[in-house]
Amino acid sequence: GSKHMVSRRTFLRGTGILGGAVLTTKAHGLEDVVAATQSVSSQTPEQVAQDEFYWREIQSAFTLDRTLTNLNNGNSCPTPRVVHEALKRYLDFSNQLPVHYRGQLQRNIETVRRRLAEEFGCDPEELAITRNSSEALQIAQNGLDLQAGDEVITTDQDYGRMLTTWDQRVRRDGITLTRLPFPVPTTQDDLYTRFEQAITPRTKVLHFCHITNLTGQLFPVQRLSRLARERGLVTICDGAHAFAHFPFKLRDLECDYYGTSLHKWLLAPHGTGFLYVRRERIEKTWPLQAAPARQDGDIRKFEAIGTHPAAAKAAIAEALAFHQAIGAERKAARLRFLTMRWADRLKDNPRIRIHSNLALGQTWGLANVEVIGVDTREISSYMWDKYRIVVNAIVRDEYQGLRVTPNVYTRPQDIDTFTNAMEEIADTGGIPTQ
Repeated sequence: GSKHMVSRRTFLRGTGILGGAVLTTKAHGLEDVVAATQSVSSQTPEQVAQDEFYWREIQSAFTLDRTLTNLNNGNSCPTPRVVHEALKRYLDFSNQLPVHYRGQLQRNIETVRRRLAEEFGCDPEELAITRNSSEALQIAQNGLDLQAGDEVITTDQDYGRMLTTWDQRVRRDGITLTRLPFPVPTTQDDLYTRFEQAITPRTKVLHFCHITNLTGQLFPVQRLSRLARERGLVTICDGAHAFAHFPFKLRDLECDYYGTSLHKWLLAPHGTGFLYVRRERIEKTWPLQAAPARQDGDIRKFEAIGTHPAAAKAAIAEALAFHQAIGAERKAARLRFLTMRWADRLKDNPRIRIHSNLALGQTWGLANVEVIGVDTREISSYMWDKYRIVVNAIVRDEYQGLRVTPNVYTRPQDIDTFTNAMEEIADTGGIPTQ
């Protein structure tokens, strides 16, 4: 008996439960994530993806409301504690004497530009820090010289706000907009062929997603960019849901413009994003808000929006460090593990249809699922009312379904609660009565 007591005491001391409960009170910072990652460095990303001890360390880095389950991270995410603390610190710093300190912070943001460019795989002089994907992409969409009759080809599943931006140019400038339909899920070849066959002598721009916000459909970005270059066309890629979600390098995509939000998968503060502009296109692109002619060739002309808070931009550096402390490959593997945990259980159910391609290298943390014959909005309401699960209802003419987007802090048991509820709805053919 006593031997067991000793070993138990030694164990408790080792975990920090004795001696002032060190671990429970200490705020989890970046060093804890780095240490946890070092301890699993010999494992493959797929092995780490299933290591709950590792991900518990990651979960501890967030201050969450544990009474709720967020499966709508695709909208925006809570930032890790280190990022939120940095944001507050920079706000306090600026507020001491804004006219002096804000300018100081602005100059420091050049460090953020360099680090983002390095992670993303482009030159810092090609990367403008913006407030979100919408702002980044509208700079590209409204910054191009297009005449009446010029054609833009996009898809009818591109992001609503981006389609609205093109619609305004149709109304204002008389350009024409072609929206290609496509089935979900579909193949890279199918998407490529649809664009290729749609090109006419009037076509000037191809605008497409890296992955869609609706089903996570992955596009053949490099092939489309090469097709466009051969035909003398401009490419705009909407990467709102791609950056820091799964690994890729911009230089492999070869597009002319790329816009993304950083408050989604990078876990940066709300109101952060960036725009990549291929160097030779900077001068030809008008900024969304006017800049002096001397800035024509400077990527920073796209950031000239008047006085605005610098704190959120400065805190991007902390979010990037957090992302790198986990590692892009490990993070992507974990997101895929969480998605496949529900998708594998539901995919063979005859009452369930998954609108996303579950093949390796096609889907990570964003997938769309429908219970056939049951209203998606009602399922979404039921998930909230009964289980306090936040999940996004996508309802379109061609399909409907729940968009499920977990994140690195999502626990498998929360995924299982969702999955069990979905099975119950599928098996009863409707929403269970409370």
